[in-house]
Amino acid sequence: MTKIVLERVYSVRLRQKLKPYPRWLRAKKAMKFLRKFLSRHMKAEPDNIKFDTRLNEKIWERGIQKPPARIRIRAVKFDDGIVEVELAD
Repeated sequence: MTKIVLERVYSVRLRQKLKPYPRWLRAKKAMKFLRKFLSRHMKAEPDNIKFDTRLNEKIWERGIQKPPARIRIRAVKFDDGIVEVELAD
């Protein structure tokens, strides 16, 4: 049984980070940015971050060209180093 070590809710602004990229790469870059952001803030390896399918669908909801400008996520880190990320509703 894994134990929760850390649990946080973040409001991540994506618009300013994704503006320099071409439109056809924005949702893909948003996912990479979220992984890097969570790796830095949750002190975890990027390979140990697991995204919920609802979060992935929310990012890709309007296609690759228009990811949301801002997203609220809930990240939970377990004692084995795995970080699970989901939408904060």
